[in-house]
Amino acid sequence: MKNTALSLSVLAALALGSASAQTTIRIASLSPLSGGQSDLGTQIRNGTQLAVNEYKAQFKKLGFDLQLVPYDDQADPATGTAAARKIAADRQILAVVGTLNSGVAIPSSAALQASRVAMVSPANTANQVTDRGLPNMNRIVARDDAQGGAGANFLAGKLGAKKVYILNDKTAYGEGLAGEVEKALKAKGVAVVANEGTEEKSDFSSIVAKIRLQNPDAIYFGGIYNQVGVFIKQLREAGVTTAVVGGDGLDSGELPTIVGAANANKIYFTTVAAPIDALPAAKVFAANYKKTFNDDAQGFGAFGYDAAKVVLQGILNAARTNGNKLPSRAQVESAIRKGNFTGLLSGAVSFNSVGDRRSATMYVVGVTAGAFKLDSSINVKPVKQ
Repeated sequence: MKNTALSLSVLAALALGSASAQTTIRIASLSPLSGGQSDLGTQIRNGTQLAVNEYKAQFKKLGFDLQLVPYDDQADPATGTAAARKIAADRQILAVVGTLNSGVAIPSSAALQASRVAMVSPANTANQVTDRGLPNMNRIVARDDAQGGAGANFLAGKLGAKKVYILNDKTAYGEGLAGEVEKALKAKGVAVVANEGTEEKSDFSSIVAKIRLQNPDAIYFGGIYNQVGVFIKQLREAGVTTAVVGGDGLDSGELPTIVGAANANKIYFTTVAAPIDALPAAKVFAANYKKTFNDDAQGFGAFGYDAAKVVLQGILNAARTNGNKLPSRAQVESAIRKGNFTGLLSGAVSFNSVGDRRSATMYVVGVTAGAFKLDSSINVKPVKQ
């Protein structure tokens, strides 16, 4: 009798453990949490965590324990793809918020496609991210073809540049953005004296020398703040005061620190993630962020939060359609792509057939004496609706 009773208790415990495992729902974040781009990657993870904290009660009402599993992709495609395979193997993970880098998103989303794990990006802008037409890849930010045009308009219009020197960091993001800027500038009759790719991180003296010789009206650098900041610092130390324009890769509070406040002038960037003070609904979010992480929220923190809310609302929609039962990854993937999401800091979100946000906003931010200030904003739509 004792053995039988023991066996029954063991079976009951196993059954309870199994039931508990089935009621756990996880989402993952995938972003650089270490290395030179960790400032932005941590913002994405933290924004996602705040959304998870906010939605836990709603999931609990349906009998689900909601958890976040953060992964560090180190801004590296191979590392990100390896993390994506781990995510695919964890059946409790129903969707992913990420990534920061388009060069990571492209292979990672492909690695997740067969497992039907949906991704919602708060940052990726390369056209190829959604042009592949993957059913699991979505983004809540504008594309490079919109951002490149906005950058070119600012260079030719506000700055009145007639001759521009373009640099890129040789990544999918930087090359794509620089290419779109070059195309748009040439269409406006602006001379592009170079579109030079560089992976240099510490010594830009040879590039600065070439810029001196060309004497452009402005410089455009398609890259990330940790590289571009060093370039600007050396450019200013060499006495070159030419305006430098970039994309949302410059959208980090670390940029003025790298450049040095005294040199952090005449810097502009287009960004798909609004400055916190440009989002009227973000005051409560910013206060919660500061209280939770003892750090100031930045644009990508807010967009990480919004991307996570799209994911979480999508999972809830899929669960309700499934009779309030645990939805499959395929059901979540479909619910996200077809959903209409409201109550977000950046406005309502819905996706077109390839996962682009139907209406997004581009922001132009200027840096003066190390301080960020919104210059202008423009509503943009993808070519395909």
